[in-house]
Amino acid sequence: MTKIILVCGLPGSGKTTLANKIFQKLDNSCLLNGDIIRKEFNDWDFSELGRERQAKRMKENAMKSNKQWVVLDFVCPKDKFRKMIDPEILIFMDTIEKSRFNDTNVIFERPKNKVNYSFKKFDSDNQSDLIVKKIQTFDWRKETVQMLGRWQPWHEGHLELFKRAQLKTGQVVIQVRDCQNWDESNPFNFEEVKENIIKNLSKNGFINGKDYIVQLVPNITNITYGRKVGYKIEEEVFDEKIHSISATNIRKKMGLS
Repeated sequence: MTKIILVCGLPGSGKTTLANKIFQKLDNSCLLNGDIIRKEFNDWDFSELGRERQAKRMKENAMKSNKQWVVLDFVCPKDKFRKMIDPEILIFMDTIEKSRFNDTNVIFERPKNKVNYSFKKFDSDNQSDLIVKKIQTFDWRKETVQMLGRWQPWHEGHLELFKRAQLKTGQVVIQVRDCQNWDESNPFNFEEVKENIIKNLSKNGFINGKDYIVQLVPNITNITYGRKVGYKIEEEVFDEKIHSISATNIRKKMGLS
């Protein structure tokens, strides 16, 4: 699921520099610049209608991305345009009172709705560090729970297992065995499996890149370890309602088995 970070503000406020820094530091992200999008469409209409058209284009191009995060470097001068884009994170560069473009100064509205970050001074290095660390805090050296499976498809039983796993260490690596599309038991490819997992966990308040990551791994069928290896292999026991949830039955209901 693609999420948008909108960096808005008057021309010359430092939004382009900050947007670039965030993009460079943020994994699984891409950057869209308002001027470049205008150039691609050869649309230099800066009337309110033209700016609304540009906001729609920015949103549409962001949602076409296959990245987790899209950073928008865009003046986005009115609240109704910001609502149209509906960013996960809204950053307002409040560093200048006026730009060199009078028409933009006249139409520009300070954000009235939720602003995640408002910066009155320009400090792109520290500001981008602050934002990225809040978004992406999965710590590869921290104790982590591993969940290995096919997830064909991910279902509510898997969600309950994840909740228990996440409580143990605070973060989980969900590993997807590379056996997709082999037979009727594995109808979903990795991207579909990953999308299902992220969609379900996001709905339940868990953040990809913070609470968990999803990885494709080889078709692991055996796990071998020696003594005193520093980790445990644990089986979680659930009540009958959860235990009875079957991916096979779900596939049959979907007409896939």
